[in-house]
Amino acid sequence: MLKNPIFCAVDRPDLEGALSLARTVAPHVGGIKLGLEFFTAQGPRGVEAMQSLGLPIFLDLKFHDIPNTAAGAVREAARLGVAMLTLHAAGGRAMLEAAVEAAGAVRARPQLLAVTVLTSLDAHDLAATGIAAPPAEQAVRLGRLALAAGLDGLVCSPQEIEPLRAAFGGAPKLVVPGIRPAGAGDDQKRTLGPARALALGADALVIGRPITGASSPAEAAAAIARELAAEAS
Repeated sequence: MLKNPIFCAVDRPDLEGALSLARTVAPHVGGIKLGLEFFTAQGPRGVEAMQSLGLPIFLDLKFHDIPNTAAGAVREAARLGVAMLTLHAAGGRAMLEAAVEAAGAVRARPQLLAVTVLTSLDAHDLAATGIAAPPAEQAVRLGRLALAAGLDGLVCSPQEIEPLRAAFGGAPKLVVPGIRPAGAGDDQKRTLGPARALALGADALVIGRPITGASSPAEAAAAIARELAAEAS
């Protein structure tokens, strides 16, 4: 587990607003997560600007394409010097292995994380796509595929932390979105509180709207950090 496991999800398109938000929460978090909305609007230069704050960057673009295309995308993203980068495990072993090889050719190799089952999906949603397995079973299946391909860790909902740890032990890094402090609610379906997620074996917690949507993002981030520190002591 990281010293401060909180990665604040700064998912907004405007660079100045994103920088301002990141500066505000920087004293209370361990890193910044940048997603598709930010990257589509700001591109690599936006990532470089956010790196000026000195926090690790988790670039969550969830690459999913044919092996050659995914490898090229990973190579270029890795050159940005980010700490973590995501791909969909459902892209298959050939795609994942190509990504690992591409990342290995970059001097400052990021950790590659495989997205298992999105936190917005439940068993009914999976069934609608032709997947009969429940989310936990599917997450373990995809996790096994990704780790065999050489990835460093997995992205999973809090509900899949226990089955993934049972299946793979403590080695793979588990990065967990869907973290919701008491009273928070939105379109995420498989959520859990931050302290409980860490206790189950999460390494990093991705927290967005409970921080960024608060009247004081800095205080919201600080409150979660205090809660985690108290649980750890």
